[in-house]
Amino acid sequence: MDRRIVLASGSAARRKMLEAAHVPHDVRIARVDEEMIRLGGIAAGAAPRDIADTLAEHKAVSVSRRNPGELVLGADQLLVHEGEILSKPADLDAAAARLRRLRGSTHELVTAAVIARDGEAIWRHVAVPRLTMRPFSDTYLARYLARNGPALCQSVGAYMIEGEGIRLIERVEGDIFTIQGLPLMPLLRYLTDIGHLEG
Repeated sequence: MDRRIVLASGSAARRKMLEAAHVPHDVRIARVDEEMIRLGGIAAGAAPRDIADTLAEHKAVSVSRRNPGELVLGADQLLVHEGEILSKPADLDAAAARLRRLRGSTHELVTAAVIARDGEAIWRHVAVPRLTMRPFSDTYLARYLARNGPALCQSVGAYMIEGEGIRLIERVEGDIFTIQGLPLMPLLRYLTDIGHLEG
């Protein structure tokens, strides 16, 4: 019988992926200063994959300390374009600027997941899918922003590939789950291997 895990994230996309895969879970959002950790990593010259991994670990470990004995999943995703780590756009104007910047070029979505138990990380996975945006027109961009609105600011790339955002993309290197924010297949394999999920 499948056992529950704790998701230390408020991400609707991650919840939907776990629900679709029939992974029983509870949501207990981590309270960590993500911006401080991210900026500290950048200032120290850490690689984006190490920063994403550190963020995921902080989330998992902080929630696991409050939930003894439970498996807690933390995750994080960074967008890297031309060597720069970009944060979520603050508003629709920033989202428009983000999409104009990414248009016609390739970016990376550095995606990390960590499982912790009793305050210790016991599993981790980092994947780096690459996406290339097509050279869409300014007219299409304006209509895309009008149709999708402020919800785009919840995505670091100002697009959601599970929705109309797929129309902005020309090429993908990596799997769709990781692009949406969770390396689901490695996670399921691990949970099955340790007997947490039926296999």
